[in-house]
Amino acid sequence: MMIIETKLDNRFQPLVAHVKDTSNVLDCSGAGIMVIHHDKIVTEQYWGKHAKAPDARPIQEDSQFHVASVRKSYIGFAVAYAVQNRYIACIDDKVTKYIAIHNTAVYKNMTIRHLLTHTHGLNIKEGKQIREFAAGQSWAYRDINIDLLAEIVEQTTGKTIAQIVSEHVFEPLEFKETGWYDEQNEQLVQVIRKPNNKFWSTSKGTDGDKKNMYVSTRELAYWGYIHLKQGFINGRQVVSEDIIRLATSLQSPSLKNKELPQNGFLWFVKDLPAMKSEIGERVPKGSFQILGYTSVALLVIPKHDLVAVRMFNSFGSTPGYDYLSDIRSFGDTVIACL
Repeated sequence: MMIIETKLDNRFQPLVAHVKDTSNVLDCSGAGIMVIHHDKIVTEQYWGKHAKAPDARPIQEDSQFHVASVRKSYIGFAVAYAVQNRYIACIDDKVTKYIAIHNTAVYKNMTIRHLLTHTHGLNIKEGKQIREFAAGQSWAYRDINIDLLAEIVEQTTGKTIAQIVSEHVFEPLEFKETGWYDEQNEQLVQVIRKPNNKFWSTSKGTDGDKKNMYVSTRELAYWGYIHLKQGFINGRQVVSEDIIRLATSLQSPSLKNKELPQNGFLWFVKDLPAMKSEIGERVPKGSFQILGYTSVALLVIPKHDLVAVRMFNSFGSTPGYDYLSDIRSFGDTVIACL
């Protein structure tokens, strides 16, 4: 079990205000925030309800939010596990080495590294896979790489994403508020969305490859803390340090456009300043972050021994909301609090 002392620090009130401002702009019914700094929980607040109904459950410690693309950090962990244990020989191996591909021309020269760093160049158009740009030549955020990575992990290890992270993280640290759910329960915060939102998925399954992952504010912060501490928790090495280092270090190929984001194993990683990165300008090099379509975010800043999490239940943006400006400002506000 993870044990972290709580010692509240008023220095982070500007960050709380920032998150509350964002929750007011988004179509939320509730939100949460947690900051861990120097091995102590220095900020933890919840407000609102699980849904807009008057009798809805209040947001609280065990409320689990739909984390959308934040789930990719768990998939990144599973891929790093497969690499570390030699199920995947090298991330510069071609994808076609590990899974059978019919349309080999579209997959030409595409490696696992390209899938991990959003530099693969694939997209789906009218139900068919197409190539937007040559692999390794640019950056684009598409979900096709996630499906391929999940397939590679399962084909090579014989285990699902969920089995790997459960065995190596959730079970040893007794996580009870993180998982993939087929059905609603009282701990799950309702996702507020427009009925015709094309990014919403109702697919079911508990293998960890689908978009139905829910996590509590504190367990998402703990997930970040595990990465901050490189798996060394409560005086012992609970999670492999090598897996964490691999997942959170810079893996992106060198691109001509230096303003494009940089990634580790799906994590956004701060290396060179980049205007299109979701990580704020003031956030120091070596930091890493993951952001979801629900605007849920997890930021880890090793230089300042800090983890910051914000949780919302609005799926997608509202008119006038600039997600990139807001998430960069979130990180910059964390730094301003220090």
